[in-house]
Amino acid sequence: MSGSAKAILGSLHFDIVAGLAVAIVALPLALGFGVTSGAGAAAGLVTAIVAGAVAGIFGGSRFQVSGPTGAMVVVLAPILATLGMASLLPMGIIAGIFLLAFGALHLGRYVEKVPWPVMEGFTLGIAVVIALQQIPLIFNIERAEGSEVLLVASRTVSSALSQPLEWWSLAVVAATLALKILWSALRPRWTFTRSLPASAVATIIVSVAVAIAHLPVATIGEIPLPSTLTFGVEWAELKWGSLVWAGFIVAVLAAVESLLSARVGDAMVHRRDGEVPSPYSPNRELVGQGLATLASAIAGGMPATGAIARTGVNVNAGARTRVAALMHSLALLVFVVFLPHLISQIPLAVLAGVLLGTSWRIANPGSIRESLQTVWPARLSYIVTAVSVVAVDLIWGIVLGLSVHALATYLASKKATRA
Repeated sequence: MSGSAKAILGSLHFDIVAGLAVAIVALPLALGFGVTSGAGAAAGLVTAIVAGAVAGIFGGSRFQVSGPTGAMVVVLAPILATLGMASLLPMGIIAGIFLLAFGALHLGRYVEKVPWPVMEGFTLGIAVVIALQQIPLIFNIERAEGSEVLLVASRTVSSALSQPLEWWSLAVVAATLALKILWSALRPRWTFTRSLPASAVATIIVSVAVAIAHLPVATIGEIPLPSTLTFGVEWAELKWGSLVWAGFIVAVLAAVESLLSARVGDAMVHRRDGEVPSPYSPNRELVGQGLATLASAIAGGMPATGAIARTGVNVNAGARTRVAALMHSLALLVFVVFLPHLISQIPLAVLAGVLLGTSWRIANPGSIRESLQTVWPARLSYIVTAVSVVAVDLIWGIVLGLSVHALATYLASKKATRA
């Protein structure tokens, strides 16, 4: 037996455990992000399964886990609201081609140079937008028309307050969020609970309670295979100019988030093992994400990126090789094939509660305090990036954040030189 084969077998049990842990975390997130984007729960699951496997095989990181993410939903929701569901397949293909081109042109090293204050502001903005996107599920009403996050959120809240409130839906959201927070707080004290993700625990317990009590709340419902997305596109009637631009925006976001996630994953492995892991390849990661987005689009899913939360779970659960990402996809496939009825009974309000908790974790209050207490150029670029992401969009948030960071850093250096 070769040395590489022995290494794979030696780490297999670590990778199996890690893959199962990530799958349990990924299931409610994939469902929630699929629903929030407008593509549907099935599209979220397909993305997690297909993109997770393809990126795991061809990507540049041994520890990265890819799938639908909050950042991608932030971009995707207004695109689908404007261009319609028929745009999902061609946009995914265009985004995948752009990502392959980015990798072939070796642009990964430039994406990695985005300053941390800008990335932290970008992350905070995403967290706020994810929370705002849950308003329709929280109140169990239709999402208001439009693509601007703040405007849509305001209109949706106004609509909810103008009619009788869905108190059971609000109660389910509150119960899910409370249980998620409580479980996260108690888990370090109870040894036998440390391997149980809070999101999965909250989803199971609250969903079972809703079913037993027969509460009148909306559920996910039947999850059909989204093959109609692949074969129902009227190609001649598509708005190709808008689609190409949308695909480019999606590709840029996928590149930035995936490389950030891979970088964070390497840092976590270093802290876990006490040694520097083999560095990931940024350009290979872009190619892997391009192939994953292409495969996901053709299968009826959404564009994918590397997911920081799932990559973190993967590392903390002991993953050693790419097999862990493949096990995550395989476990999700088993859930979909053998447990579709149970998945269909999950209340939408539960998904809203899970994603509200996720947005809070992404925002990271400790990181916010640190970012606001640093030197003024970093603090200014952090605030501008976060506000721009929420008030405008993700790409303009990065552009404005980079511009402000460069200008503020230059002014600070000139002042220091004069002093």
